[in-house]
Amino acid sequence: MKLEKVTNQGEATTKRWYDDACGTALAMELVGERWALLIVRELMFGPRRFGELKASLTGISANVLTQRLEGLERAHVLKRRKLPPPASVQVYELTSWGYEAEEAIKALGAWAARSPDHDPTLPLSSASMMLSLRTMIDREKARALPAMTIGFTFGPESFVGRLADGDLPIVRGEGAAEVHFATTARLMANIVYGKWPIEEAEAEGALVFTGDRAKARAFIDLFALPPKAKVE
Repeated sequence: MKLEKVTNQGEATTKRWYDDACGTALAMELVGERWALLIVRELMFGPRRFGELKASLTGISANVLTQRLEGLERAHVLKRRKLPPPASVQVYELTSWGYEAEEAIKALGAWAARSPDHDPTLPLSSASMMLSLRTMIDREKARALPAMTIGFTFGPESFVGRLADGDLPIVRGEGAAEVHFATTARLMANIVYGKWPIEEAEAEGALVFTGDRAKARAFIDLFALPPKAKVE
């Protein structure tokens, strides 16, 4: 059987960087430009406005963000839509296929976290913190815990996670939770991965905690950064 070049109305759907049929090569063409994959990461928990995306991506210019959004839309990774009244604003959201990138992003992040050059003290967006929890959770230990709901508030952003059967689905928005952390994404990482005691964070004014402290400590115990790779 002869394989033919896939086209869209006679034109290639993407400008080719590599003359390579490998799916990895195509993935780099789709999301390999600077900032592109991080935009996908920021949209992993639901639609965002242009300004919200720019605020979450430290250092990106409005011009570059516009270019990347247009490129990801052409690649069918995301789409634009207008929210109904009273909001009536344009938002960007992943397509159903775009959401499938989560597993690839988690695998890539877990691999890169083992690099000796990984610096966990750098700035961290709210979506990045939530995706980190979904990546680094010890699922075997999590299965031994009873189900619980965990709330997070990072400034204007809120998320709710539901721990059950070793999984931790997380959605953007507010909701009832048995434990709730109100802090910043950066400080939440210190609590989860640095094991900064809840009481010390509260005493320093870095955290407002409500809920069951024993459950919160059991939740925090589910996470750890992976060991660094041996460079040989």
